[in-house]
Amino acid sequence: MAERLAEPGAATDSSDLLAIAVPVARRAADLVRELRARGVADVDTKSTATDLVTAADRAAERLIVDLLREARPTDLFLGEESGAHRAVDAAPTGVRWVIDPIDGTVNYVYGLPHYAVSIAAEVGGVAVAGVVRNAASGEEWTAVRGGGAWREGRRLAGSPVTELGQALVATGFGYDAHRRAHQARVLAHLLPAVRDIRRFGASSLDLCAAAEGRVDAYFEKGLGAWDHAAGGLIAEESGLWVTGLRGVAPGPLMVLAAPPALHRDLHDLLVTVDADGGP
Repeated sequence: MAERLAEPGAATDSSDLLAIAVPVARRAADLVRELRARGVADVDTKSTATDLVTAADRAAERLIVDLLREARPTDLFLGEESGAHRAVDAAPTGVRWVIDPIDGTVNYVYGLPHYAVSIAAEVGGVAVAGVVRNAASGEEWTAVRGGGAWREGRRLAGSPVTELGQALVATGFGYDAHRRAHQARVLAHLLPAVRDIRRFGASSLDLCAAAEGRVDAYFEKGLGAWDHAAGGLIAEESGLWVTGLRGVAPGPLMVLAAPPALHRDLHDLLVTVDADGGP
């Protein structure tokens, strides 16, 4: 039976916003999975020849925006594929939905079961509710600001690891060749200082993995708001520190998520190797 969406309204209670986002994310994940089963169609490129977008990305984003508009017709929207927009000319509510219809499109194209629908609700530019759903596996992570991070009824608390040398660290790479070369130099310095590195290819899922302790920490340069809005809130609500470097907020230059016991050492090492520098 299809889940019912919340009735239209202008409330900005975080729990109410999450109650809207979760069934939308589930319906979008079902669509993404169904389209993958039929075969990937209309694969295009965006910033570089390796930065992929598919018909499923566009279809899932249209579905998400349409469903959210039904419940929240005067809110703002920021989607990876459609950009910033709003549905009507009425005064905005102060809520903006930040949407990644398929985070991990390359995984999706190759049939690797690690791609997600990510939806966050921001109020005043701050994420207050978020859901990330692995469309391939059905795993789902949620958070509201001040209410903790959760998966399948279990509250998440990040990793207990306290030594950087014992930390399994996730990261990701950009699509531009010059940026990748810089990131490779960063890894050459980082790899001897940690347990190991993992690159899964979906930043929202990486942040959820860090929130759950499946990896001990995560960092990446070059993320869009849609890449980390929901996952970053989930990581933060699990107790992780989610920052940029040198006192900068998390954003395009860097997103670093780590337990407090690991954050300073990893942060300082990333600063030393200029992880937020280069192209």
